[in-house]
Amino acid sequence: MPLDKNAIAKRIAKELKDGYYVNLGIGIPTLVANYIPEGIDVVLQSENGLLGIGPFPTEEEVDPDLINAGKQTITMQIGASLFSSADSFAMIRGGHIDLTILGAMEVSENGDIANWKIPGKMVKGMGGAMDLVASAKNIIVAMQHTDKYGKSKLLKKCTLPLTGVRCVKKVVTELGVFDILPEGGFYMVEIAPDVTVEEVQKATEGKLIVAPDLKEMQIE
Repeated sequence: MPLDKNAIAKRIAKELKDGYYVNLGIGIPTLVANYIPEGIDVVLQSENGLLGIGPFPTEEEVDPDLINAGKQTITMQIGASLFSSADSFAMIRGGHIDLTILGAMEVSENGDIANWKIPGKMVKGMGGAMDLVASAKNIIVAMQHTDKYGKSKLLKKCTLPLTGVRCVKKVVTELGVFDILPEGGFYMVEIAPDVTVEEVQKATEGKLIVAPDLKEMQIE
């Protein structure tokens, strides 16, 4: 059956490599902080000025002065540091972030991403997403496969204002894991347990290519 948001975060956590500097976007990506694999030492960065984010706090650990870019309360690892937003964006724009994990409203089969604005709805601003997609070495999207109306969010072409063009390398949803091919297309390399290829195809507007060695998603 389709996976929940925590399972998506667990699967993406398997993409982390020892020594990585990683930025976690708002939404599902923030959950990745709870599932760092044992033996993997990564530094989580938040664009509001923090290096060394830990797991979400328990009720006793909550400190209202410690928040991530999504204004969620967080913990800090031993050795963490705090600094200005200007310094944070110097890290991002300087290409020092190894992996960015973002949420999205739409992703196209060419790797375009739309995740900052829905026309007609008020937004506070674009945040750091545009800097991140322009500067990060690798970008993975964590998202629901369809919207609340059942409409696909993995599209031939994005319909919402773009955040970045041809920048997404991988998409993980509740239905599977999809690499974005250089020539375009969602290359499904893993499928969620008890989900059929036909169900994924029905939920995907963009070009779907199934890997000949398709595997079941391994969460644990």
